[in-house]
Amino acid sequence: MTDVFSDTFLTALIAGGLLAAMPLLFAGLGELVSEQAGVLNVGLEGMMLVGAYAGFVVALETGSTWLGLGAGLVGGLLTAVLMAVLCVRMNLDQIVIGVAIVLIAEGLTSLLHGAQYGESRPNLDNPPTLDLPLLKEIPVLGESLFSQHPIVYIGFILAFVVHWFLRRTSLGLSIRAAGEQPAALDASGVSVVRIRTFGVLFAGALAGIGGGYLATIGAGTFTPFMTQGAGFIAIVIAMLARGRAPLTIVGALLFGMSLSIATALQLIGVDIPTDYVQMLPFLTVIVVLLLFARRSVLPAALALPYVRGER
Repeated sequence: MTDVFSDTFLTALIAGGLLAAMPLLFAGLGELVSEQAGVLNVGLEGMMLVGAYAGFVVALETGSTWLGLGAGLVGGLLTAVLMAVLCVRMNLDQIVIGVAIVLIAEGLTSLLHGAQYGESRPNLDNPPTLDLPLLKEIPVLGESLFSQHPIVYIGFILAFVVHWFLRRTSLGLSIRAAGEQPAALDASGVSVVRIRTFGVLFAGALAGIGGGYLATIGAGTFTPFMTQGAGFIAIVIAMLARGRAPLTIVGALLFGMSLSIATALQLIGVDIPTDYVQMLPFLTVIVVLLLFARRSVLPAALALPYVRGER
């Protein structure tokens, strides 16, 4: 009986952790690129919310999870345009503008949802999954890890692609230079504004996918403020990854499991008050920061506006 409880707990913990980790992984990868370019994208939470709402609406109207994820990408991208214009082009304070974007996104998505679906509160159908042959048969881990929507596998692969992109391509090197030595990058003839704009838009697109995943696959519906701080946790994950994209997988899974542990415990008969459950991911953030924050290496020009000719 103990083995049954143990297997049930582990399966639920891993499955729930993976479900909660994917939005953090996509948003964290986008934020990592933005930070490497020198832009602290505090508006990430707002981009995720817009992506979640856009993804939910399109998935509901079309019946396609993929179109919903695509709409989430577009929603996050369009929201990031505001950040790029105000912070990169006009050199306004990145933190102030980021917080403003979050507040606008929270209010706008809540208002639109209330006007469109406040009474009906529709839900989406269960998304299709892709089973990986043989791997799915592995005890405990098989059902949890290898029977997922294809976007999950894409997310894991993307982490390694982003790492290669930042380390091995000329554009990736320019992104890192924009965060470390923007004056030197400018002197070499590469536009710092364009590189940083790309970083912000890339972050917005991935945050939008993360939000779209949360609404279309994770929850199967949209509720106001449903990200519940996921964008800010993604910022922490990106900072602690120290420019190494694969480490965002570890961070996302860690925080994802802290969110799913209550559900796993309930399946084996252990009841935890909801207030404690909501505290867990933020307590995890505090503990991780205490343990690893000193080891984090942030770009030298992070959150500093670049004005050509100034030193």
